[in-house]
Amino acid sequence: MNRIALPHPSPTALRTLQDRLARSALAEESRVRQPAPFATWFADARERSGLRVDRVDLDGLENWERDPRTGALRHSSGGFFAIDGLDVRFPSGPVPHWQQPIIHQPEVGVLGLLAKEFDGVLHFLMQAKVEPGNRNHLQLSPTVQATRSNHLRLHKGRAVPYLGYFQERTRHRVVADVLQSEQGAWFYRKRNRNIVIEVTEDIAVEEDFRWMTLGEIHRLLAVEDIVNMDTRTTLSCLPLAGGGLDVLLLDTGDGFRDALARSCAGEPGGVHDVDELQSWITEHRAQNDLTTRPVPLVELRDWRSSPERVSHTSGRFFSVIGVNVSAGTREVRGWSQPMLEPHGTGVIAVLVKQIDGVLHILLRASVEPGYVDGVELSPTVQFTPESVPPGAALPRFVDDVLSAPPERTRFACLLSEEGGRFHHALNRYLVVEAEGDAESMEDRDFRWVTLDQLSTLLRHSHYLNVQARTLVACLHSLLAPRRPGGEALGL
Repeated sequence: MNRIALPHPSPTALRTLQDRLARSALAEESRVRQPAPFATWFADARERSGLRVDRVDLDGLENWERDPRTGALRHSSGGFFAIDGLDVRFPSGPVPHWQQPIIHQPEVGVLGLLAKEFDGVLHFLMQAKVEPGNRNHLQLSPTVQATRSNHLRLHKGRAVPYLGYFQERTRHRVVADVLQSEQGAWFYRKRNRNIVIEVTEDIAVEEDFRWMTLGEIHRLLAVEDIVNMDTRTTLSCLPLAGGGLDVLLLDTGDGFRDALARSCAGEPGGVHDVDELQSWITEHRAQNDLTTRPVPLVELRDWRSSPERVSHTSGRFFSVIGVNVSAGTREVRGWSQPMLEPHGTGVIAVLVKQIDGVLHILLRASVEPGYVDGVELSPTVQFTPESVPPGAALPRFVDDVLSAPPERTRFACLLSEEGGRFHHALNRYLVVEAEGDAESMEDRDFRWVTLDQLSTLLRHSHYLNVQARTLVACLHSLLAPRRPGGEALGL
C-alpha cells in the first residue's frame, strides 16, 4: 500500500519530532501570512543593506594592529579573531611538512534557529543577512549568527536580535544543541554552537526576518548562493532521521528518492553499524600523527608578507587581504577587517549508492590542522583544482565525480562558505550516484554510511566537518519530490 503525507495531522498521529520535521520538509509553502513574496522581501533586504566592500592595505585596517615582532594581525579590543602563522607536520600525509597563515578565533559562536509551529507545520525564523565576503552580499542565514565578541558588543553596535532565546533556553524546547567545527584548513580549533529552539509564544518578526518551512529552505539550497553556510550546518543538526518516518516513505516510483528516505528513516540494511563507525573514527584519531605549533606570520616559509596582502609564492591556496565595510542593516554601520581569499573554486562531492535498497554515502576520515580532535568525516572528494601543484596526483574518486553523466548527478549547486571571514569562497557541491562495486570503494580511509547513522553522529561534536554537514543538508533537501528551486519562490 502506498503511504502518503496527510495535509494536516490528526490529534493522535505523526506527532514525534522527526515526523513534524518531515512534514515541514514536505511543506512547499509557508502557513504564515507574509507581508510580501519571498523574492520581494529578499530584494528589499538587499536594497536596505547598502553594503559596500572596498579592498584596502592590511596596514590600513582601522582598529587592527600588526604585531611588530611576529606580524600577527589582531583587533585592538583583543576580541573577534587574529591571523597568525602555523607550522604543520604530518609524516604519514601526502605533504609531510608545511607552513601557513591561519585564523585563531577561540570564542564559541552561536548559530541559532528559532522554530515555531503554525497550522500544524514547523517553521523556522530565517534572516536575510549581508556579509562582506559574500559574492552576492545577501544570503539566507539562521535567526542568530554571532560570535561571543558580538554578544559582548565589543563592536559598540546594536544588540543581536533574538539572542536572548538562546541564552535562556530553559523556557523553551531544545531541538538540537551541539558544538561543531568550521574549516579545519583555515581556522585553528574554531567551534560554533549549532542550536535549534522551539518556541510557542508569539514573536515580533523584525524587518529582515521571515518564517519559512523546511520545504521552502530546502528548495533554496538548489539555488546558487542563497542559503549561507551557517544555515546549512545548523539544518544538518536537525534530527530529521530515525524511526517513525512513515510520512517520508512514499512509494513514488523514484528508486533513488525512496532509497534516500529509507536511509534517513533508519531501515535495516546499513553496511556498518554506528559502533563500528565510531571505532573506525577513533582508530584514525588514535593513530593520527599530525602536529602543529605557532610560528610568526612574517617568517612563514614560502609565504610573502606585504602591506597589501599575505600570499603564497606559488600563487596557489589563498591570500590574506584587508577590506573596509559599510552596511546599513548590520549591528555596526562600518568596520575594517582582514579576510582569507581563496584562489579557485573548490569541488565538494559525495558518492552515493543504493545498497540493499538503502542509500549509502561514501565518507572519508580526513585530517586537517585546525580540527580539535585531529580527524573528522569529510565528503568523498574535497579539493580545489587550482591548488593542486603541477604533476601532483589528484584525490581518489575525482574522476568518478567530475566525469559523471547528468543522470547520475542528483545535486549540483555553487555555494559560498562563511562570508564573515572568507572573501568569495565558492565551492561546487555535488551528490553523484556511484558505479561499480561498493565493497571495493572502501579502504582504510573510506566507509559507506547511511543518513540515519550520520544523524546519530551529528548529535555529538566533531564527527562531520562543515563541508560534509552542508551535503547532509543537501541530501535532506532531496527527500521531497523536486520542483524547480527558486522559480516557485520567484527567484
